[in-house]
Amino acid sequence: MNFIVRQISLTADGREIVRTATLAKPQLSLGRAAANDIHLPDLALEPDHARIEQIDGRTIRVRATGALGFDLEGRTTRSAEIDTSKGAELRFGGHRVTVGQEDGATILSIRRVDAVSEASEEKEEAKVFSLARHLPPKRLTAWGMVLAILIGFLAIPIYSYATRAAADTRNIYSVKGDGAWSSGPLSQAHHALEGKCETCHQKAFVSVRDSACQTCHKPVHDHAPAARIAMARAEPGIGGKLLASVAATFGKPPEGACVDCHREHEGAGPMQPTPQAFCTDCHGTLKDRLKDTKLANASDFGTAHPQFSALVQYNPGKHPSFTRASLDARPSDDSGLKFPHDIHLSKTGGVARMARSLKAQNGYGDALACKDCHRPTADGVRFLPVDMERDCQSCHSLAFETIGGTVRTLRHGQPEQVVADLRAYYRSTGPAQPIALGGMARRRPGDYAQGRLYHAYFGAAAARPSRADDAIRAVFSKGGACYDCHTVTSGAGGWHVTPVNQPMRYMMTGWFDHKAHSTESCESCHAAPKSHDAKQLLLPGIDSCRTCHGGEKSKADVPSSCAMCHSYHIGDGAPWTPADQTIRREQADRPRRIGRDS
Repeated sequence: MNFIVRQISLTADGREIVRTATLAKPQLSLGRAAANDIHLPDLALEPDHARIEQIDGRTIRVRATGALGFDLEGRTTRSAEIDTSKGAELRFGGHRVTVGQEDGATILSIRRVDAVSEASEEKEEAKVFSLARHLPPKRLTAWGMVLAILIGFLAIPIYSYATRAAADTRNIYSVKGDGAWSSGPLSQAHHALEGKCETCHQKAFVSVRDSACQTCHKPVHDHAPAARIAMARAEPGIGGKLLASVAATFGKPPEGACVDCHREHEGAGPMQPTPQAFCTDCHGTLKDRLKDTKLANASDFGTAHPQFSALVQYNPGKHPSFTRASLDARPSDDSGLKFPHDIHLSKTGGVARMARSLKAQNGYGDALACKDCHRPTADGVRFLPVDMERDCQSCHSLAFETIGGTVRTLRHGQPEQVVADLRAYYRSTGPAQPIALGGMARRRPGDYAQGRLYHAYFGAAAARPSRADDAIRAVFSKGGACYDCHTVTSGAGGWHVTPVNQPMRYMMTGWFDHKAHSTESCESCHAAPKSHDAKQLLLPGIDSCRTCHGGEKSKADVPSSCAMCHSYHIGDGAPWTPADQTIRREQADRPRRIGRDS
């Protein structure tokens, strides 16, 4: 059974407005509270005043739930049963409710009879609880508040600043009330300056100048020469010029100041990153103004950003040559190593069998994984160059003799010393047999027979008088310990091994943090398991990054502004100069490590 409730109200000009609602409920609540099914905003009613119930298809019961009753046909009562087919008229405070029936549904038509409109009723109700009659006029109150704000937040700080005693000028933090001018707390980096406003705001009513920033940040330099930045910046429109003139009037420094990028008083956490628009003002249409630039236009990482470029080596040696190449060209990086990733990461080959045999000793899995050779830096941002003794020697042993329980090995990265050690070995009283280079890992049946891999160490060297020369030649020739991994040449000066280049960074103008991507597997970005050539550059292109990263205002999983990967102050090690001293030592040691691994 349904109730059809029609609330009829009048506008100021006498027009009727009918609002109809169908309520499929056996019982309705009525009262002044807004939670009732029938809400009558009338102070003559109780919040929960009455219930209207369906008894059968024709009869309803109306009963009061509070101390006040209602009027039925002019008589006050607290309960009544009404035949809807005959109709009736109820009165609740200033509202008249007409009861009727239509198509089997009970009709309740509600009309306000004591007010011209609902608007006037609300005004009357507001007046009952209002204190307006006891307060000063609104206009006087508004002007009074304006005056109080000007005195408290402007006049008092200005007066305090202007009347400081001459001796008090040393205490530059004595201005009273200026804390009200702060728009928020300082960032984490500048938290120590909280309350010391004049450290940065050195002149009253003048924006922070670059000279104040450079008091502490002395090594910071410009993004590029000032004249070139001015040429690169897009011409502002009429609105931009107007804002610039207003800013200049109030002492704001011209474009390119530190405060344009580094915005303070925006929260106590890390300083907010530079908005993308700050960079795209120049770089979005850079080539239109700087015709000689080698940089492509870039305005949004997700939609308008050039392919990554990497610094690769193409001529290894004592005087290597490098070039910066786009990954679209699939450039090669000749590091000087012969290293097939696919063989070392295979799940079924001989390397995998070796890993299983050394599992207990070295913690390998059923096959080698990237982490077995590539070790992260202390902060997890990058990876250290692969080290022979630490990462390779468990499988590629250079041991050749055991004396009193001590294993002697050829010195990796020192070809001249390898030659000297072998000659000294054969110049001694004479070993019972030639060296077994490689230790137990190399002593496999059949490998030392005529024409096999290690015949040079046992067979050939043992049968000839010049065993030292044969052993040296074997080490540096095809199938030898050095030749299989390195580029080896021979000349008048003897044997030479091409120096190895293992860069910790390829993209020198961008920033990438491996630790932030630790939830991903190495293979999701680097196609190492399918790489058969050591010269293949296994860097992911921009499309790989865009699977997660988009522009600053994109709906990507990781909205990314320019500042996430790029630094404004490029050069002098920024932004990749590590804070951790351990990493500094690792970088300082890198030339020696490369020489040792060569």
